[in-house]
Amino acid sequence: MNIYVGNLSYKMDSKDLEDVFAKFGAVKNSTIISDRETGRSKGFGFIEMETSVAGNEAIEALNGNECDGRTLRVNEAKPREESPGQSY
Repeated sequence: MNIYVGNLSYKMDSKDLEDVFAKFGAVKNSTIISDRETGRSKGFGFIEMETSVAGNEAIEALNGNECDGRTLRVNEAKPREESPGQSY
């Protein structure tokens, strides 16, 4: 299950994010999205959980809760939609 995590502390790295979610089950992948030019975190990332049960527990427990002084937004990641007018 893929999970979007928003409003992250800019100090947090992928390992920190994985540690937060590991309490709920096995984490397959953890990614913090960063700016291409500066390398600085954009304040959001994605977690891939081994099972949807673990993913739903994590969403339920973490959404709206504080982590590193910021209130997390946690929900199931939606597939990225193609932007109209960007055909190559």
